[in-house]
This record gives sequence, C-alpha cells and structure tokens, in this order.
Amino acid sequence: MMRCAVKGGGGYSVAAAARGDRRSPAIAPTTTVRMSDRALCCGMRSRAADLTGLEMAGPQGGVTGLFRSRSPRYGLVRATVDPEDIPLEKVQAKSSGNVLPYVGVACLGAILFGYHLGVVNGALEYLAKDLGIAENAVLQGWVVSTTLAGATAGSFTGGALADKFGRTRTFILDAIPLAVGAFLSATAQDVRTMIIGRLLAGIGIGISSALVPLYISEISPTEIRGALGSVNQLFICIGILVALVAGLPLAGNPAWWRTMFGISVIPSILLALGMAVSPESPRWLFQQGKLTQAEAAIKKLYGKEKVAEVMYDLKAGGQGSSEPDASWFDLFRKRYRKVVSVGAALFLFQQLAGINAVVYYSTSVFRSAGIASDVAASALVGAANVFGTMIASSLMDKQGRKSLLITSFSGMAASMLLLSLSFSWKALAPYAGTLAVAGTVLYVLSFALGAGPVPALLLPEIFASRIRAKAVALSLGMHWVSNFFIGLYFLSVVNKFGISTVYLGFASVCALAVLYIAGNVVETKGRSLEEIERALSSAT
Repeated sequence: MMRCAVKGGGGYSVAAAARGDRRSPAIAPTTTVRMSDRALCCGMRSRAADLTGLEMAGPQGGVTGLFRSRSPRYGLVRATVDPEDIPLEKVQAKSSGNVLPYVGVACLGAILFGYHLGVVNGALEYLAKDLGIAENAVLQGWVVSTTLAGATAGSFTGGALADKFGRTRTFILDAIPLAVGAFLSATAQDVRTMIIGRLLAGIGIGISSALVPLYISEISPTEIRGALGSVNQLFICIGILVALVAGLPLAGNPAWWRTMFGISVIPSILLALGMAVSPESPRWLFQQGKLTQAEAAIKKLYGKEKVAEVMYDLKAGGQGSSEPDASWFDLFRKRYRKVVSVGAALFLFQQLAGINAVVYYSTSVFRSAGIASDVAASALVGAANVFGTMIASSLMDKQGRKSLLITSFSGMAASMLLLSLSFSWKALAPYAGTLAVAGTVLYVLSFALGAGPVPALLLPEIFASRIRAKAVALSLGMHWVSNFFIGLYFLSVVNKFGISTVYLGFASVCALAVLYIAGNVVETKGRSLEEIERALSSAT
C-alpha cells in the first residue's frame, strides 16, 4: 500500500514539472513523500528510495569506494508528488511495452563488430593471392590492422555524434561506413581499395562499439539492464563465430572470400532500417528538452502506464538540467576525472590481461596438445566465449557487476599462471599440452564471465548523463589503442622473453585488476541510472 503525506501546499503535477512549469517548483523543502516499502514497480525496488532520498552505500555497497570519500556523504532528493500524478495502479502495474525488439536491432551493430574483426582471419590467405600481396607480409598486416586504426577513430567520434544527433540517428549514420566498407572490401581489385574498405568498416565498428552499450543501457528497465547489457558481448562473440563459419567454403572455392565480406552489407542495411523505426533514448530526449518526444519514446518502450513514473525519475535525476553537453575537456576536470579514470582503467585492464594474445596464440597452444585443426581450435575458443557470456547474462542482475569482475579477473589470473607453468615447469612436461588447453579454455571462460561483458555495461551506468556518450567513447578508445599495440608487439615480446614469462606478466596484471576493482568500482545492480547519477554526484 502507498501512503502520501503532504505538508504545506506545495503539491505539483509531474506533467507540469516535466514541462518546467515555474509556478510549480520542482523542489519543495517543506514537503515530504512517504511510500510503503511494499509498493513495488514491475519487480523493481521500493519507490521510497527514489522519492524520499538516496543514501550512499557504505564500504560494502561500493559507491563511496569509487571516490574514496573520507567520510560518508548522503544525497537527499525531496520532491512533492500529487497522488493523482502517479496513481497506485500505475506504479504497481507491469509495463505493457517491450524493449527486446529494439535491443535486438541495436545488437546488429554488435554482430557486425565481431564479424568484421573475425572475417579477415580466414579470408586473408585467399584475398592476398587475388590482390597480388601473397609475398608481402607488410601489406597483409595493413589489411588486418587498418580496421583497428579505423575503430580507434570511430570510437572517439561516436560519442560526439550520439550527443549531437541522438542515438538512433547516429546508428543510421553508422550504417553508411559499415555498408560501404563491406562493399569495397568485397569488390576490391587492388590492395588500396581493400585497405580503404577495411578502414571504413573499422570506423563503423568503432562507432557501434560505443553506441550499442550506450543505447541498450539507456532504454533497458532497471531490473533487467544487466542481462540486456551483457547481450552486447554475446552478440559480438556470435559475430566472430559467424565469421568463422562463413569461411568454411573457402577450401573448395577460393573466391568465396568476396562473398564473406559482401554478406555484412545485409545486417548494415537492416541496422539502418531498424533504427529508423526504433524509439530514441528518452534520457537523451529529456536532456535536450524534447519532453513530448521523450513521453512518446517512453510509451513505445514501456507502455503508457509508465510515462508519469519514468518522467518523474528523469526529473529527479536532473536529466532536464540546463547544463549543456560536456566537452571533451570537461571529462578531465575534477568533477568527472575520477569516474572517467575508472572507465578507462577497466578497458585497459581488459586488454592488458592478455585476451587477444591468448586468442592469437591459441592455435599454437592446441597444436602442442595434438589438435592440428585451426578450425577446431578457433571453434573451441569461440564456444567457450559464447558459453561464458551466456552464464554472465544470467548472473549479471543476481550477483552484480563488481562481484563478476572480481571473479572473472581472479579466474584469468589462475589460468594464466597455469599456462605459464605448463610451458616452463619440467615436472609438468608430460601433461603440458593438456594443461595448456585447459588453461586456455578456463581463461576464455573466465574472461567471458565478467571482464568481457561488464565494462561495456558498467560504464554507461556510472557516467553522468551529460558526459555519458563522450566518456564511453573515450574508454572504448583506450580499448582500441591498447588492442592495436598488443596485436602489433605481442609476437616480438614473446620472441624476446618467452611465452611463459609473458603469460606470467598477464597473470600479474589480472591480480592487480582484482585489487583495483575491489577498491574503486561501484556496484550498480538493481539501481536506476538516475539513482546512480545522484549517488555519485553527491559523493563528489
């Protein structure tokens, strides 16, 4: 049962508040709202925390840990709500909307992300012969790495575009380099055209790498945001697997590589068409002052019975503030510097922990165990990645993001230690191949459980609305830059120090990541984006 007690005459309409009606102030200090903890919305936590105040979590909650405040601080939000604005039946009613179709459309960007990364692996040998670069390892390297360079540029560009044009329009714009890049790659008659096509495709996947988790996070209901957010990583893995499967006909048809690149034009077009009918992020619309459009988007996503409640949350979260979108320089100012550094650090740890190095070296590892088939090795790694990500999706809203990160990096550290010992400890020599395979599979499973999906999910949650798009883009930029350099120098480092020493270094990075996450990362499970933003704002 919900009980409201209003002192003074300060009640106001949510609709009026959303319109910014000056006659009805948004904050009334003399007014309180009380709601029973039994009043729940769609399985969400009690509305009392949203309406009467938000208390910062203690050491176990992890919110203050993000900023390491010396003393606990509390953010109190008080607002008056007329019971007629949010009727009891509307607060308790389940949403009649369905966000899954729109999440599915966004995940076409994740599939293209994985596909464009994986498609060149099987096709490289055959396209090199057709384009006359079979004996030129440098040009082959450019065909592979140009995509990573384009992705780095695209990841930084995506945030600014998403802030300026909105999330759905940016998706539509992103489909252009994705489709054109795929078409040029498929029809290339010389290496220059191929490199241009790979560069455009890289720019496209760089934009989508930041945009997909951002959009999904902003449209997902709180109670399933973790599961839906982790779907991004799952579809990236699926995209990689699809690329591997698409390469199977190459042995019998060497010209099939053109079809492999051309296939990706189809999901690019579907992404543009799907986003043309998908709702814009209500949070972005509200921040732009487009209240009517925000209400329409909420109705389409969650149903008309949720409009008043979600608009209230947006108002309480300060989404309609007069602050302009943050500039790139704002990200490094004191107000946001600490939280932005956490985002960048998570992606840096993700890459320096050695995931790409393990994937690059997995074929040699499996061959040492007697598995000669490259396809079998790649399929085993890919299957472990998909399986681990599916487990993470089911646990994200139960165990929480922070605990999954700690478990994941701990498992990765143990796996790397096992891999290192299997290559260097003479007593384990008879079992070296088996241990190497077990260590590789365990590592990939551990990565997929948390280190893979969580950073892209967690970052849009902890960043304030006015910096969210650019801060996510900056963090993804760290991902692509570190990915590029690891791919470039990994084999040289292995040749100089040995694979055992390199794996031991990766284990040390994973252990450091566990310590960093335990002391600095916020837990966001079960909290709306507005609650998280108010909590972190009160801690600065």
